[in-house]
Amino acid sequence: MKYRRALVEDARSLANLFNDYRLFYGQESDLIGAEKFLKARLEREESVVYYAYESNGDVVEPVGFTQLYPSFSSVSMKRVWILNDLFVAKRARRKGVAQGLIEKARDLAVETEAKAVTLETDHDNHNAQNLYEKIGFTKDTQHHYTLNVPR
Repeated sequence: MKYRRALVEDARSLANLFNDYRLFYGQESDLIGAEKFLKARLEREESVVYYAYESNGDVVEPVGFTQLYPSFSSVSMKRVWILNDLFVAKRARRKGVAQGLIEKARDLAVETEAKAVTLETDHDNHNAQNLYEKIGFTKDTQHHYTLNVPR
């Protein structure tokens, strides 16, 4: 498997995979919106996206991606990366793709002298939890709250 940091011009080729990710979480299909969203994040340098791909000659087919957003810790005065999205296409699962993408996230954290990479997952996503703990993530004991803003 090969890995690459996404550029703005990769948004179109990643849109199907990003749309599948959103479908997995119960959202309606929106391929055009998926491409626009990714393109905007990359153009504005608001996130970092890594993707795994298979290649056959000149054809590059993305099979997984992770998207990280920057944040900061005021207490430690260091950057923190939020691993917000991680998705692997069904046909590429159980091949180490997710672990490879997380390793890219860890490399980014080291390169940017970040304090940590953080993530959240559903309480019943045991496969993901096992992977995260195997890689070295620790479960925190803090309570997370969300304030949804009405439209």
